[in-house]
Amino acid sequence: MNTVSESIVKDMSLAHNGHLKIDWVKEHMPVLNRIRERFEKEQPFAGLKVAISLHLEAKTAYLAKVVQAGGAEVTITGSNPLSTQDDICAALVEDGIRVFAKYNPDPAEYKEHLIKTLETRPDLIIDDGGDLITILHSERRDLLSQVRGGAEETTTGILRLKALEKEGKLEFPMVAVNDAFCKYLFDNRYGTGQSVWDGINRTTNLVVAGKTVVVAGYGWCGKGVAMRAKGLGAKVIVTEIDPIKAVEAYMDGFEVMPMLEAAKHGDYFVTVTGNRDIISKEHFAVMKDGAILSNAGHFDVEVNKVDLNAMSTSSRIVRKDIEEFVLADGRKVYLLAEGRLVNLAAGDGHPAEIMDMTFALQAVSLAYVNEQYKNIGKTVLNVPFELDQMVAQYKLEALNIGIDKLTAEQKSYLESWVE
Repeated sequence: MNTVSESIVKDMSLAHNGHLKIDWVKEHMPVLNRIRERFEKEQPFAGLKVAISLHLEAKTAYLAKVVQAGGAEVTITGSNPLSTQDDICAALVEDGIRVFAKYNPDPAEYKEHLIKTLETRPDLIIDDGGDLITILHSERRDLLSQVRGGAEETTTGILRLKALEKEGKLEFPMVAVNDAFCKYLFDNRYGTGQSVWDGINRTTNLVVAGKTVVVAGYGWCGKGVAMRAKGLGAKVIVTEIDPIKAVEAYMDGFEVMPMLEAAKHGDYFVTVTGNRDIISKEHFAVMKDGAILSNAGHFDVEVNKVDLNAMSTSSRIVRKDIEEFVLADGRKVYLLAEGRLVNLAAGDGHPAEIMDMTFALQAVSLAYVNEQYKNIGKTVLNVPFELDQMVAQYKLEALNIGIDKLTAEQKSYLESWVE
């Protein structure tokens, strides 16, 4: 396979810098390194093709190399137009991985890259947000027959998968990696919490302390964003549709109110819901002058850009990844990274140590699907608990942390109804 001639990337001369980035994260991903050692010996993907659609930056690149080390022919594309890093793409091509991705392609190019990835006729898939799966189950059903199954990275993709499954239209098994303990407890909470504020802070260069931050959605990602905002000295308001999560946010020390009320108070807004139109015209109408809007959900639909453009008399780019909108009464609001994932479109995404666990889950889940696809049916399934625990144990060992084990007497006590 001549990956240089077969790939679509912006500039192969950028490869050196991409290799440096990948080398850096490799040094901080001990769990994935351990999985790689296993894969090199066992070759679980020997003779198979794997298609990957993820945010194409250094940690993702290393996951692709680990899957390749397991014997796979790997093709990779981006899962968001603004999170692809061109130097990473070039480095992967030099390492023998086929790449269809560029930073900031137009919508037609972005879709073309997804389709070209699928046209390699993969046996296994790693998806983020469900774009590959959606195309396979709609306009390119001719590419379905060879697919054994795959793994999905994020909440939005799992929602799409479950909708397919509910309608009886899912054609192969998919592991819901996002729902594993080692994903949502750490990646969604600590990874999103840190990387969102990294993206916002490096983009705006403004202080957070003393400001009011509105966090829309109090799932695991929202909890992380709110926790880190509080740590930066902000006053935090949470908006929710789930009464249980709303009570939890209240008991965690945050104000809770509807978005229409919160919109009057916020200096920063972060949407983390996976749904559309979380902030729209009625909210823009009451916002403070200078409000800063950002999104950490997978798609750029949480902040309604159609409404924002319609209500504005002018707009301009005032700083990289910051667009200023002037409303009819002269108020200005600012949208970060086109309303796309602010932690990846305006930052480098989650820390390497966090993605180490998530991508270890992706790798072992893919191997599990390949072993069991004939037995598990066309369903959305959880990461097997023993794999979740294995990844956590590897992480503890990498940190040189030991934990206790139950004695035989303790096991017996817990398993018996007689004292």
